[in-house]
Amino acid sequence: MTLTFAPFLPWIVIAVLAVAALALSFIGLWRGVRGAWLRGLALAALLTAIANPLLTQEEREPLSTIVPVILDRSQSQDVQDRPQMTDTALETLRDRLSRFPRIEPRIVEVRDNGESDSPSTQLFSALSSAVSDVSPSRVGGAIFLSDGQIHDIPNALPNAEQALGFRAPVHGLITGKADEFDRRIEIVRAPRFGIVNEEQQLTLRVFDDGRPAGGGSAEVTVKMNGEEIATLQATPGQPTPFNFKVPRGGNNVMEFSVAELPGEVTAANNRAVHLIEGIRQNLRVLLVSGEPHAGERAWRNLLKSDASVDLVHFTILRPPEKQDGTPINELSLIAFPTRELFVEKIEDFDLIIFDRYQHRGVLPILYYDYIAQYVEKGGALLIAAGPEHAGQDSIAMTPLASVLPAQPTGQVHQAAFYPRLSEAGKKHPVTRGLEGSGNEPPQWGRWFRTISVDPPQGQTVMLGDGQDPLLVLNRQGEGRVAMLLSDQGWLWARGFEGGGPHVALYRRIAHWLMKEPELEEEALTARANGRTLQITRQTIGDDPGQASVRFPSGKTENMAFTSTEPGLYRIERRMDETGLFEIKNGDFTTLVHVGAVDAPEFKAMISTTETLKPLAEATKGSVHRVADNSGRIALPDILPVRGDIRVADEDRMLIRMTDETVLKGVNTLPLFAGFAGLAALLLAFSALWWREGR
Repeated sequence: MTLTFAPFLPWIVIAVLAVAALALSFIGLWRGVRGAWLRGLALAALLTAIANPLLTQEEREPLSTIVPVILDRSQSQDVQDRPQMTDTALETLRDRLSRFPRIEPRIVEVRDNGESDSPSTQLFSALSSAVSDVSPSRVGGAIFLSDGQIHDIPNALPNAEQALGFRAPVHGLITGKADEFDRRIEIVRAPRFGIVNEEQQLTLRVFDDGRPAGGGSAEVTVKMNGEEIATLQATPGQPTPFNFKVPRGGNNVMEFSVAELPGEVTAANNRAVHLIEGIRQNLRVLLVSGEPHAGERAWRNLLKSDASVDLVHFTILRPPEKQDGTPINELSLIAFPTRELFVEKIEDFDLIIFDRYQHRGVLPILYYDYIAQYVEKGGALLIAAGPEHAGQDSIAMTPLASVLPAQPTGQVHQAAFYPRLSEAGKKHPVTRGLEGSGNEPPQWGRWFRTISVDPPQGQTVMLGDGQDPLLVLNRQGEGRVAMLLSDQGWLWARGFEGGGPHVALYRRIAHWLMKEPELEEEALTARANGRTLQITRQTIGDDPGQASVRFPSGKTENMAFTSTEPGLYRIERRMDETGLFEIKNGDFTTLVHVGAVDAPEFKAMISTTETLKPLAEATKGSVHRVADNSGRIALPDILPVRGDIRVADEDRMLIRMTDETVLKGVNTLPLFAGFAGLAALLLAFSALWWREGR
């Protein structure tokens, strides 16, 4: 209860009146005037009444003590039985805190928000948000329910209170077991690009977290584009170099996997992938033209326009049987180096093209067998056929016939027609979406000649007049063969009737023959754009069905493809997890890493009490495991403490109770109001009158 004033007049007026009253009383007392002291008392009573003294009493209610409970729901908390431990410990903790009415727990669950490409466990950021709306003196402590893998712990030195924003103990309740261990593999250093068939080197490292060093070696299996290429012996903790060659141009997926150990925390980090872009350096193409013709320059111009292509072009201007009496020393022709090209250096070429070539004794018959073997071993062969292909000197009559997908009937079909895509061609990546193919008739110029063949092997992706094959693609052994059964493609290059997409068509044929991954007719690929997983399925068959996606956490989900173009199906999904995803569709499997490969969330997965200990010790808190050796949940008791906490308690979680209150109301009692004040004034003036009357 306190005394306050609510004056009826300004204090300066009351002060002037008080000075005047004091002066009068002093003069009266000095002169010995009878009743001077009574006059002074009466004036004092009057001035007190004007000042209006009040007795006030505040009604206050004590505020609750805020205890934030930060719950770790990150991906590292999803392994083994940690989710069950967390749920059980949370319910037990709720029950313990509910026994103290003045403690207000604030449960905050921290999950991966899906925004960052490099996920980490940010519990202290959540703590700051949880107590941002209350006074620091109301925070009685903070409890973290986590596996200990926290990546934003503030430095406890030199001032923990300044780092946290409040002065209260920090406690840690750690899930998991004390003797956990985990094996993981990381790519330490690796090139992003590599020249095809040239040796590259990367460095990997195997870690055995929770185990002392010197535990022997670990076997690492290496796969390139799904095929096993090597097995390594790696010493845990030590960098292991690995030399390899990039097998093809375009995207190549390298997978490194280390065998799972019995009892380890998780196998999600036992595999790592690395993407390397294969670059072809100086593609070597051999173009052999049978004789000069209008379409010869179209192939030459296309290949010469590509700076990455080394073109070797020969045109047979003078076959051996031609005899016109011209002396050999006057001929300006270069002898065709057949042995050098087709025996000694044939393996150096990435692609061989026969453009309207016929067998006229220039190449020995045995050399055609060498070319066939070149294809069987992985080479690429393109036949651009003209009328010669239907004659007696056709190369289809040589040992090369063993790798050709179609045999000529001997007929040349002469009629105007629009080249059209077959049903397979509408889906095949070589011809899919060619500009102008979506109209009927196609919006490109006509051709006037095709070479008739028997029903071909492989895929017929373009048709001539009627259902006659025009472009046939086939795999032969480890190599590939394409046959363009017309020599009229130059009409598109010259712009006849508007021309056509000859550059796109010729380039796609050449790239398919050289095994560019994006032109595979049956392929399953996946890539990540930030947190978005993009899966692509190319097929010339029917709907491929669903894709089975295995998440880093181990769960599996079936996802449906959406058709975007004929033969092209896609899935695009923003993922709530990051890490290594495995995608399967039929016989096809691929891997992709979503998010940063060096994300802190996956660098260590074993539970630990060491990360929170420095901060807990600095704030007089404690760190405990939520489960004992038998797996039973056993939490420490909670002990509320008034005032500052000076000594930590290893067996209990101390909570500093707040002394703050909130004002609910104020009761006031005027001392000179009503009958009491009137009686005091009457008593003072009555005494004055009585004294003056004597």
